[in-house]
Amino acid sequence: MDFEKMYAAYRPLLHSIAYRMLGSFSEAEDLVQDVFADYSQLDANDIQNEKAYLVRMVTNRSINLSQSARKRREVYVGQWLPEPDVDHAATDPAELYDRHESVSYALLVMLEQLSAVERAVFVLRESLAYDYDEIAACLQKTEANCRKIFSRAKEKLQKERELLPANTVKAEPLVVTFMEAAATGDFNKLVALLTEEAVLVSDGGGKVRAAIFAIISRARVMAFLQGVIPRTFLGDGHRFAIINGQAGIIIMKDGKPRSVISFQLDAENQKIERIFVMLNPDKLKHVLVG
Repeated sequence: MDFEKMYAAYRPLLHSIAYRMLGSFSEAEDLVQDVFADYSQLDANDIQNEKAYLVRMVTNRSINLSQSARKRREVYVGQWLPEPDVDHAATDPAELYDRHESVSYALLVMLEQLSAVERAVFVLRESLAYDYDEIAACLQKTEANCRKIFSRAKEKLQKERELLPANTVKAEPLVVTFMEAAATGDFNKLVALLTEEAVLVSDGGGKVRAAIFAIISRARVMAFLQGVIPRTFLGDGHRFAIINGQAGIIIMKDGKPRSVISFQLDAENQKIERIFVMLNPDKLKHVLVG
């Protein structure tokens, strides 16, 4: 396979691995470009499986980069959230059942609990369905070790949400009702949407105003929303979009994305238990609104 065909064939896969590992579109894009640039200088005759070789390069570089990124986040202003994966093409939740590569935003947040190696094993196994022998070869570890690492990662995540956004159809009416309640100021509707232990996390990165700490409990979340919604929370318009495979909201300001809002649902009660608000403009640069 010539280089251009190889680039077109493997770039989406490599970018998805890097994004799941790093939680950053820009860092994932730079890393993948560097991998392809270095790969192009290698002797192809020495490489038996180009796909496996590329995956190995991206995974190991992502591990190294994520370890240094954790140190940078220690001085990050406020709460750190991953960059959202915004899709305008799929507006019908029914279309999402064929998008098995989607990783929910809530799970992407939870993956921050894992070490870099645990995250790599989890992503390759759970998200991309790699066999343990493939993961072992990629990370230069034994299969038994990879199984233990995966088990440890699953234990850390415990009862958190599944990888696939299976509750998308349930999410859409809640998202619509959330926006209707916010627009009308009828906060009684919002109360009915939230679980008692609801949490709101906002990421301004020190660039724009945002809550420094997570807001915990339905009462505190409601008090926060009642304070910000009448002012600038809703910008000057909004549109619905698919955020990491699940229904979410883009808030607009002066024709540009001002924030992206996504939700984690309580599957049992079909209510919102976490609200994620991305406000950091640096993390919204990749969000294109047509």
